Amino acid sequence: MTRTEQSTADTPTTTEVLAELSDLADPRILAVNARRGDDHAVNLTKLRAVAKRLKTQHDLARDLWSTGDTAARLLALLVCRPKAFDRDELDTMIRQARTPKVHDWCVNYAVKKSAHAEELRRMWHTDADPLVETAGWALTADRVAKKPDGLDLSALLDEIEERMTSAPDRLQWAMNTCLAQIGISHPDQRERAVRIGERLEVLKDYPTPPHCTSPYAPEWIAEMVRRQEARG
Repeated sequence: MTRTEQSTADTPTTTEVLAELSDLADPRILAVNARRGDDHAVNLTKLRAVAKRLKTQHDLARDLWSTGDTAARLLALLVCRPKAFDRDELDTMIRQARTPKVHDWCVNYAVKKSAHAEELRRMWHTDADPLVETAGWALTADRVAKKPDGLDLSALLDEIEERMTSAPDRLQWAMNTCLAQIGISHPDQRERAVRIGERLEVLKDYPTPPHCTSPYAPEWIAEMVRRQEARG
């Protein structure tokens, strides 16, 4: 029997999980998410509670992803086994991840934890699809902060300086994150990173709630460096 035909208490069918997600759907949540370009109607705290109950179920995750439903895909990313995805599967998934939350979770919960993150980072960095390239820049920003050996930071700053102002919004955000991480994590590149941020003024006027750090790179860098110095 297939997964959709047979279930147990610990292993529900895909159909049963979709029905549970449908029951959790709230039009008010959908309205809030829609303003950010997302199209799921399930509160993420409730979604995480479902994932916690299900635990890791990679076959179920694959089935949920294949439905194309956004809430189901988010749940899939919470119950999958990232190291079980091969490179081509992750490449296909990121090309299918068109909404912001699914795209972000796919990068952070699947790709970064897989064995293929570095290969995909290099491959996606020059992809013709801006959303796929966005994933490449997100992986690059993560590597800048955690595993910078082998990266040409000066060349990354050259590219950011040349392209960031004209990049589509989500790609611009990822490039700006990379710019900030270079300035935060690499004192020898900090002055140049700040200068680039000041000249380009990307996200300078972004509405930032009180007590939150601005995404404007010069302010972001300054705040994070201040915190580093305060910790000694």
